[in-house]
Amino acid sequence: MYLVVKLLHIVAVIAFLGNIATGLFWHIHAARTRDPRLLAHTMDGIIKSDRLFTMPGVIVIVATGVVTAVVGGLPLLHTGWILWTLVLFSLSGVIFMGSVAPLQRQLLALAQAGSGAEIFDYAGYALVARRWEVWGAAALLTPAAGLLLMVLKPAL
Repeated sequence: MYLVVKLLHIVAVIAFLGNIATGLFWHIHAARTRDPRLLAHTMDGIIKSDRLFTMPGVIVIVATGVVTAVVGGLPLLHTGWILWTLVLFSLSGVIFMGSVAPLQRQLLALAQAGSGAEIFDYAGYALVARRWEVWGAAALLTPAAGLLLMVLKPAL
């Protein structure tokens, strides 16, 4: 049972981190075109992929992580690398809910508005996009640091 739950945990982490990374990549790729229709389509896809992969991934990661630790006899709050990974994972969630998700909705709205207008205010869009990319990178790097802790298991 331990290995099966651990495998599910690893697959969920891969999907979670991969979805965040590819969302950042596809937005940067679409932004090069400055086409509001393409940007709206891209942001809509990113928001949908977060609902499909990121949010369920959080639930699977936490559930399988707890089960793996319990079955493996590791105390969650007294094993440093688990504790600090939980802190980093929680910080990522706060960043996502507090900054990334609202900025995604704002980018989608700006791109949709630009799709129907004669002139698209790309400079205004780019300012919001830069903030989204910075917060998105933070939401990616915090759980990635947790991944390093989980693999390396340093004495903390």
